[in-house]
Amino acid sequence: MSSKLPSHLLPWLVVLTFASFYFFSSFLSLHSFSSSTTSQLLAISKCNLFTGHWVSDPDRTPLYDQTCPFHRNAWNCLRNERQNMSFINSWKWVPRNCHLNRIDPFRFLGRMRNRNIGFVGDSLNENFLASFLCTLRVADEGAKKWKKKGAWRGAYFPKFNVTVGYHRAVLLSRYQWQPKQAKAGIQDGSEGFYRVDVDIPANDWAKIAGFYDVLVFNTGHWWNNDKFPEEKPLVFYKAGQAIVPPLGMLDGLKIVLANTITYIQKEFPRNTLKFWRLQSPRHFYGGNWNQNGSCLFNRPLKENELDSWFEPRNNGVNRDARVLNGVIQEALQGTDIHLLDLTHLSEFRADAHPAIWLGRKDAVAVWGQDCMHWCLPGVPDTWVDILSQLIHDGLKNN
Repeated sequence: MSSKLPSHLLPWLVVLTFASFYFFSSFLSLHSFSSSTTSQLLAISKCNLFTGHWVSDPDRTPLYDQTCPFHRNAWNCLRNERQNMSFINSWKWVPRNCHLNRIDPFRFLGRMRNRNIGFVGDSLNENFLASFLCTLRVADEGAKKWKKKGAWRGAYFPKFNVTVGYHRAVLLSRYQWQPKQAKAGIQDGSEGFYRVDVDIPANDWAKIAGFYDVLVFNTGHWWNNDKFPEEKPLVFYKAGQAIVPPLGMLDGLKIVLANTITYIQKEFPRNTLKFWRLQSPRHFYGGNWNQNGSCLFNRPLKENELDSWFEPRNNGVNRDARVLNGVIQEALQGTDIHLLDLTHLSEFRADAHPAIWLGRKDAVAVWGQDCMHWCLPGVPDTWVDILSQLIHDGLKNN
């Protein structure tokens, strides 16, 4: 005996079918939109490695020591006998709701065989690089110093045919000093200016397209009046002409970012895995670097302390990182450059800078405490853990 659907239910069946199709299609569209918009924020990992907390792990020890040949003296806090280094390195970053693996240098270099990794930017990317090189050297003690292709420094790992280089370009665009031209004895207090050609990348990295399989860009720490005071300002040029009206510092950064990103998108192969590292926070307490600012802390900050240090509305000396991050994130929207957002996890670590242990007796008197760069081994080793995981995921998806 065959069963028939009652005729009065047929219209409802049709409506239900179309409704199901509509909602399913909407779900796919929403899911696609959500994935595309969060892919930059979470880079290319399946979880957010950038939010979480630090936990004490007394058994945790660094992978390298003060004998690594790729150290920079002022950051080699073990050799400079900085206090509490064992405690500084006993903290482990634990992302919220996911797991961060510690880098295995052997496995990582094995996956990267015959590939190259480049860093472009200021000295905080060099700080990052030094940690990376010392970590990778664990797997290849025959690593050799490398300085080609316009690189400031780097290393070649012969066992794996891998090169890791750093190209110093603090503003990313080309800039050069222009001394003041005297005019009829007029004195306006300026000594000259730095000409910034916003549409011309700095020579140090202008010709590296195609050499690196992975690139990590940054800029930010030179975009302030400490580096470029009123008597030595930045003056922005485009197509060989000074931009009129003249741009302030932040507007100049915006136009440099726009031109730099356009250049990267046009000149670099699409299969190059590209990251942009957001700001590394400073931890000057009691004044800026030239106002006796200090960072002699013996523990990480607590989460409820962070805004008092870094929230721009509080107008503190360490506010720039979050301001610049907003500008950079806006500039990167719609590109294939992945955000490497190491700011939040680093904000906690007021305890992990070189401070007064700089390897020279007169260093503090000349430069003040270093509350901007990081001790090595130290916080950048966690940056390396995160980057290595994102590189693994990114190359797998390429």
